[in-house]
Amino acid sequence: MLKRVFLAPDPGRARLRFAVRAVLGIGLAVVVCGLAGHSLVGTVTGGLAALLALFTVTDATVRGQAVTTALLPLVGLPVLAAAAELHDHPVARDLTFLAVVGAGVYARRWGPRGHSLGVFAFMTFFVAQFLHATPGRLPELYAAVLLSLLTAAAVRFGLWCYERRLPPAPVPAPPGGTGLARVTTRQAIQATAGAGFALVVGQLVSGQRWYWAVGATWWIFVNTTSRGETLVRGFRRVLGTVIGIGLGLLVAVPLHGAPVPTAALLALCVFGIFYTAAVSYTWMMLSVTVLAELLYGLLGVLDPALLALRLAETGVGAVGAVLAVLFVLPVTTHTVTDAWIQRALRCVHAATAEAAARLAGDETADPAARVAELEQLLGRVRLAVAPLVHPLHPMSARKRRARHVLSLLDDCAREIRGLVAVAADPVASHDARLAAACWRVEAAVESLTHGTAIPAPTAHP
Repeated sequence: MLKRVFLAPDPGRARLRFAVRAVLGIGLAVVVCGLAGHSLVGTVTGGLAALLALFTVTDATVRGQAVTTALLPLVGLPVLAAAAELHDHPVARDLTFLAVVGAGVYARRWGPRGHSLGVFAFMTFFVAQFLHATPGRLPELYAAVLLSLLTAAAVRFGLWCYERRLPPAPVPAPPGGTGLARVTTRQAIQATAGAGFALVVGQLVSGQRWYWAVGATWWIFVNTTSRGETLVRGFRRVLGTVIGIGLGLLVAVPLHGAPVPTAALLALCVFGIFYTAAVSYTWMMLSVTVLAELLYGLLGVLDPALLALRLAETGVGAVGAVLAVLFVLPVTTHTVTDAWIQRALRCVHAATAEAAARLAGDETADPAARVAELEQLLGRVRLAVAPLVHPLHPMSARKRRARHVLSLLDDCAREIRGLVAVAADPVASHDARLAAACWRVEAAVESLTHGTAIPAPTAHP
C-alpha cells in the first residue's frame, strides 16, 4: 500500500497539483463561509460542497468543467431542499433517497458530466442526513453551498487553472447498449437494490447513523462496472475504513475537536483524498474516514462507540453492494474486461494507421492524440482486470493470464509511443520498413478483434 501511493508515477506532478489546489480551494471556501458569519453546520456544508466540486468534476476540457461546476447547484439545491423538508417523514425521505441513488448512477450514461451531477446530488442528500438539516436551516445552507462553489470555481478556473496548459484528456465513452443491455441501467438497478438493503438493515443497527450504510453502498458502485470490480472495491472500502478508524482512535478522539490541530489534520486528510484517489482506493477511504471522524469531533459527538458504529454500518453497506452485484442483473468481469481490451486494441490499430498516414506524408494525421486515448483505455483495462489479479483471487491460471494480457498491452503502448515519436521525425520517418511494420500491426489487430478495428486513414505509402 505504501509503495502504491508514494512510489506511483506522477507525470507532470498532476496528482500533487490536484491535491494542493484542493486544499487551497476548500480551505479558502471554509474561511469565506466563516467570514460570512455562517454557523459550524453551514461552514461544514460549504466545505463539503467545495470538496465535491473540486473532486468530482472531470470533464475533458476546462470549458466543460466550468459548465458542469455551474450546473452543480441546479442539481444540489433542490435535493438539499427535499432532504430537509422530508427530515421528519422517514418513509418519504427513504424512498426519495433511493430515487436519488438510482438516478445518480443512471446519469453516468451521459459521461463525466452526468457522473459529476449524480455524485453531487447523492452527496447533497447524504450531507443533509449527516448534519441533520431541517427546513429552518435551508437559507443558510443554500448560501454556504453557493458561496463555496463560487470560491472553489475561482481557485480552479482563475487562481490556479493548470489544465489550460495541458491538452484535453480523452475520456473513454461508457459502454453502450440499450435497455437492460446498457451497463449504467443495470448498475442503477443494482445500486438502488443494494442501497435499499443497506437502508433497512442500517436503520436496524442505528436509527441515527443509518445513512453511513447507504453511503458505503453508493461509493462502492462509483467508478466500477463489473461484478468483480465492485467486489474488490467493497473489500478495499472496508479495509480503508478499518485502518481509518484505528487512526481515529489514536488521533481524532484525543483531540476532542480542538480547532487548530483539527483544522491542520483536516487539510492533511483533504490532501490525502485527492492525492491517493487515482492510485489507491484503500488510502483514499482511510483519508475519508479520518476526515469524517475529525468533523464529528468538531461537532462534539465523537467517541469510540461512534467509530465502532461506523465500522458496522460500512460492513452493512458493503454486504448490500455484494448482494446486489451477485444477484441483481449481474455484469460479469469477463464481459467488461473483454470489451475494454477490444477497445484498447482498436485504439492500437487506429494509432498505427495514423502513424502510417503520417509516414506517407499526410500532415493532418495525428497519431499523438491516439496515444493519449490509448493511455486512458489502458487505465480502464487495468481497473477492469484488477479483480482477476487481486492477491485474494483463487484461480491462479486466470490470474497469470490476466497479468500476461496487461503486460502485452503495456508493451503495445510503449511501442506505439516509440512509433509516434519516429513518425514525427522528418528524417527517420522515410524508412519504408516502418510503413510495412504498420501494415503488419494493423492486420494483426484486425485479426484479434475479428475485423472490427477502427478504419484506418486512406493515405498509405
